[in-house]
Amino acid sequence: MAKSRGFRRKTRSLMTKPRGSRSGPSPDIYLREYKVGEKVQVIIEPSVHKGMPHRRYNGLVGEIVEKRGSGYILRVFQGDKQKEISVMPDHIRPLVVG
Repeated sequence: MAKSRGFRRKTRSLMTKPRGSRSGPSPDIYLREYKVGEKVQVIIEPSVHKGMPHRRYNGLVGEIVEKRGSGYILRVFQGDKQKEISVMPDHIRPLVVG
């Protein structure tokens, strides 16, 4: 059988929720507004497939570049490369310093 090369491959533990918490994101995620220049962390929400970034960006800190539609464009660094990714608000959290 041929090896799978899909978008969600090698994500069995990354994109699964604990057994008791199989529900969608809370509504306050959709009501939160981010400002341009604000720092956020990419944390993939496995129950929402729309606007999901690639697994290599999970856990990275990025800066909001602009709001595009209902999603956001983030500037993240992958190694020494600067990249811009499109992410829905389900998959980002404000960066908590401290």
